[in-house]
Amino acid sequence: MIGTDEQKIYDLLKELQIEYTRYEHKPVYTIDEIKELNLNVPGIQLKNLFIRNKKGNEHYLVIVEETKKVNLKELSKKIGTSSLSFASEERLFKYLGVASGSVTPFGLINDTKKCVKVFLDREILNSDKVSFHPNVNTATVLISSLDFEKYLKSCQNEFSFIEIN
Repeated sequence: MIGTDEQKIYDLLKELQIEYTRYEHKPVYTIDEIKELNLNVPGIQLKNLFIRNKKGNEHYLVIVEETKKVNLKELSKKIGTSSLSFASEERLFKYLGVASGSVTPFGLINDTKKCVKVFLDREILNSDKVSFHPNVNTATVLISSLDFEKYLKSCQNEFSFIEIN
């Protein structure tokens, strides 16, 4: 059964005329767990990191190719902010409306004040398809990369592409 939080995503995708494929699965909390499912979802495999600056007054969603290691010290220099750390589960729920294990850009629809800045690994531009949890970790949604950019623009959060090694 699809819950309200998940349905909000599908309603928005329909409104934006974005085609998607939904893959239902058992709850997963890590990239390794989703790999074990052997879903064979096409496109680039991504991980989503929800981080904050030292003061805790700025929050970022960083989306990178799943095998890349993100050095938070280097990232803070790249994006021009103070030292970074992972945000707490409380902050994750406050800003994106999701629980740990469900970090996703689809959570941006819950950021009504547009506080979260999004940084995307430039490598995403090389893929035709991307997939994310639809605000729950019991499903994965596949959309085209172009439609993902359309979705991001509809959310109106600040976003930009950066080089992450």
